Amino acid sequence: VQLVESGGGLVQPGGSLILSCVLSGSIFRTFDMGWYRQVPGKSRDLVASIASGGGTIYTDSVKGRFTISRDDASNTVYLHIGNLKPEDTAVYYCNAKHTEMGLNYWGQGTQVTVSS
Repeated sequence: VQLVESGGGLVQPGGSLILSCVLSGSIFRTFDMGWYRQVPGKSRDLVASIASGGGTIYTDSVKGRFTISRDDASNTVYLHIGNLKPEDTAVYYCNAKHTEMGLNYWGQGTQVTVSS
């Protein structure tokens, strides 16, 4: 299984980005998908998740600004991130989890930097 992220970059405060993550090598629609972020010296924390059935969870700091979605036809999960703040600067990681089968996969990460 491989997860490949794209869409990170440098953006000014208040700006927006769309992160994408494509899963290959397994049946995407059976996985719960998530986006996490990590800054140096800190833990990798959940930003948003979307279950195989479509239910979503967001951490409080991104509610109303970030939207997670999935397209099972293209094996892709998206994170629409808006009204970016400097504290959103981090490496964003895609995660695929299949709890029943005990599977857990990570992408390589994509850097998001919010700065003027």
